[in-house]
Amino acid sequence: MPNVPEPGTVVVFLPAHDEEATVAALVGRAPTAVAGHPVTVVVVDDGSTDGTAAAAAAAGATVLSLGRNRGLGAAVREGLALAVAGGAAAVAFLDADGEYAPEELATVVGPVLAGTADYVVGSRFAGNGEGHGLRRAMRLHRWVGNRVLTAWVRRMVRRYGVRDLTDGQSGYRALSREAAAAAEIVHDFNYAQVLTLDLLAKGFRYAEVPISYRFRRHGQSFVTLGTYLRRVVPAVRIERRSG
Repeated sequence: MPNVPEPGTVVVFLPAHDEEATVAALVGRAPTAVAGHPVTVVVVDDGSTDGTAAAAAAAGATVLSLGRNRGLGAAVREGLALAVAGGAAAVAFLDADGEYAPEELATVVGPVLAGTADYVVGSRFAGNGEGHGLRRAMRLHRWVGNRVLTAWVRRMVRRYGVRDLTDGQSGYRALSREAAAAAEIVHDFNYAQVLTLDLLAKGFRYAEVPISYRFRRHGQSFVTLGTYLRRVVPAVRIERRSG
């Protein structure tokens, strides 16, 4: 276990599996402070077989190694736990594949630090003409899958009074320390829908902020639509029953 961050910092962590080509640049682009809080960058190395961990450490990140490939949900769970243990003022995370901009950390974590939200999702569709521009940036099957799954999640969260959910699969999110401590991710494969349902069921305040997006230029996503549906849908059903 690496040294935990200092109390009062904003922790931003990057779950990473075989992202040697992009991780160092992303670590270097992260701001050093947000709203007066120093920023600690952590890379959660999910069993990479390339030089991801070494590249992240050389770029100045704290590296938390999971030892073997456990899955994105597990990596997010471990990153949240590390931030909570260190008494972080807030915690954010983004994918390590270069699709999201570390420079937008202040935008994503801002509502948490301002005390107006406990859980913030950076939406690629909010403030972007309902995402029509993303149709050119995303591969067709991912765009269609996102729209279908987001509509499904939007319908489920209406029971919690949320009407403005526009991006159910975003990989850029922020949580208050209290929300991070309470979060339960019930499976290792992914986290997106189950984390949202879990936190809203527990009464945490939700917000979205618009963010930019660019399709990854290196490596390959672990997500395929068929695998995603087979593994995520049952977990969402479990979450709904428990909530």
